Amino acid sequence: MRNAVNDAIQMHYARSDLGNVILAALERAGKDVKHLTLEELAPVDEFHIRGRAATLELARACGLNSSQRVLDVGSGIGGTSRCLAKEFACRVTGIDLTEEYCNAAVLLSAKVGLADLVDFRQGDATNLPFDDASFDVVWTEHVAMNIPDKSRLYREMHRVLKPGGTLAICDILAGPSDPVLFPVPWARTPDTSFLVQPDELRGLLDDAGFKVKQWSDTTDAARTWFVALAEKIRSEGLPPIGFHILLGADFPVMAQNQRRNLEEGRIVLAQIVASREAA
Repeated sequence: MRNAVNDAIQMHYARSDLGNVILAALERAGKDVKHLTLEELAPVDEFHIRGRAATLELARACGLNSSQRVLDVGSGIGGTSRCLAKEFACRVTGIDLTEEYCNAAVLLSAKVGLADLVDFRQGDATNLPFDDASFDVVWTEHVAMNIPDKSRLYREMHRVLKPGGTLAICDILAGPSDPVLFPVPWARTPDTSFLVQPDELRGLLDDAGFKVKQWSDTTDAARTWFVALAEKIRSEGLPPIGFHILLGADFPVMAQNQRRNLEEGRIVLAQIVASREAA
């Protein structure tokens, strides 16, 4: 039976032949696509607020190291998976609902020489195709906003995590102010946006069996970053490489809305490290 929400989410993100679209944009920007680096991919690669800086902050907060096997839930085009593999020499499996993103992730990982450390599968985060206790770390950045059944999402994350393992989250949550202005990067309409308040998320994690170790409100840093991005787009137009390659012509409107959502308290951001308690 088809899932109407999942279909709508894939329609929001999907773009035909995305990997080659990205490579063509890099080539037009003067990059040698036969010898790409993660730094050259960075403007499009890490599809979340504050990009690689946020990824590295969270990785250090959860003590990531080369002995760990990581599951990147909602891996997109693979930017975070590649960053973690390169910086920490860990083995990363990415899973994403959008098949075209998975295809792009495989292509780009090969281009930067990381195919031996990362792999990608298409799948639903609320029905993970992995055995119990398969991963040392379950990782997710800017993903749960698109998932209505959060109880099932966090139960699945708990199931595939080894006892004593770590859950690492960087996510957008509902703020104390008015409803979100749409379109935004994760949804063009409210039909595919499912934000929860911080207290709701704490309850969901507790109910799934996690113990929260660290909780940081990163809204101020996110606001500064996105205000700068939105202002640059407003004054200079779109850069050669950026999120608009993934989201299309309405990304400038999304960026201005996201700026307002952050400035007006419509959304907040949290960085969370939790654990599945050892048996």
